[in-house]
Amino acid sequence: MMIAHRIALDPNNVQATYFARAAGTARFAYNWALAQWQRQYEDWKGNNALPKPSQMALRRQLNALKREQFPWMLEVTKNAPQMAIIQLGAAFQNFFAGRARYPKFRRKGVHDRFSLTNDKFSIDGSRIRIPGLGWVRMRETLRFTGKIMSATISRVAERWFVSITVDVPDSSHLPQAENQGVGGVDLGVSALAAVSTGEKVSGPKAHTALLRRLRRLSRSLSRKQKGSARRGRAKVELAKLHARIACIRSDALHKLTTHLTRRFHTIGVEDLNVRGMMKNPHLARSIADMSFFEFRRQLEYKADMRGGQIVVADRFFASSKTCSACKHKLEKLPLHVREWTCPACGTTHDRDTNAAVNLCNNAVSSTVSVCGEEGAGPRRKTKTKPASVKQEVSGRFAQN
Repeated sequence: MMIAHRIALDPNNVQATYFARAAGTARFAYNWALAQWQRQYEDWKGNNALPKPSQMALRRQLNALKREQFPWMLEVTKNAPQMAIIQLGAAFQNFFAGRARYPKFRRKGVHDRFSLTNDKFSIDGSRIRIPGLGWVRMRETLRFTGKIMSATISRVAERWFVSITVDVPDSSHLPQAENQGVGGVDLGVSALAAVSTGEKVSGPKAHTALLRRLRRLSRSLSRKQKGSARRGRAKVELAKLHARIACIRSDALHKLTTHLTRRFHTIGVEDLNVRGMMKNPHLARSIADMSFFEFRRQLEYKADMRGGQIVVADRFFASSKTCSACKHKLEKLPLHVREWTCPACGTTHDRDTNAAVNLCNNAVSSTVSVCGEEGAGPRRKTKTKPASVKQEVSGRFAQN
């Protein structure tokens, strides 16, 4: 299992300058390789006798000319440009496989990072040795034990971090889930998550809380003259605020997903169409502030590490409109209706809690083998289990 641990660094001025140069070298190599790849690919389409571009060929090409044309690249570790081109090759592989979009050019101040292979650095307690630089202090020690695969040093709002990837033999460093039964989680805007037990967790809404200050700093930056020192300071202040918003949101999501995966062995969630939801001009900002995709990503890998499983309901599963007591389904349920009474059994439901209960019931039913599916054991081959669909279901809800 591959696990990455992101640790803040405490470099001095000389070390921070080296990091900036290495990140700039990696960015230049990536952009140079991308431009060469595009040109060579067009030539190859016109004449198949020419070689097709590849990351290995581009690395050899850059190594042959960098001493004469780009001698400043020799001032930093050779891993910086090499790993950047390797990452470009992986980006093209993901693009041609349909897993990602076409690679874009990296920008200064946005993509300030460079990577190192495991044979080019070493870790001793709370410090890391960088080639050509020496030991750099880390704010904490590496949490995981195993084979260290790589490290990526990046800058976020004038702060430097190192992300160390470790291949751990198992997930024994985490205790197994308490197995308090099956739980359902419904995500929303007013409350980040509603649990089937009746609990509601309010999201931090960091962007909304700091929006006034964010607008003020953005206006201040726009008034500064481009290239001036004051504009540079204003840009750093705005970047710090964006980083603070991201940290507040990430902290809340980590605490919530850890709490849920500790309690429940099986958790039912929805397959939300976040991209479609973002098209709503009235709710787009609030939806983005909650970070639904990141919530599900953390929930999946933490459940897998604790021996649990995530059951994802079908995207058209009517969790809010279905009565959790008698299964009666409403024709319409506007978004502003937060509570409703079932016309069939008379039960009064909270919209979010009712949806969470239905997701929990759906997770319970899907753990039973249907039509020869895999059993729901404590360790599954796949960390995300789709909801079961019987053969007699027809129409748009049927799955082949």
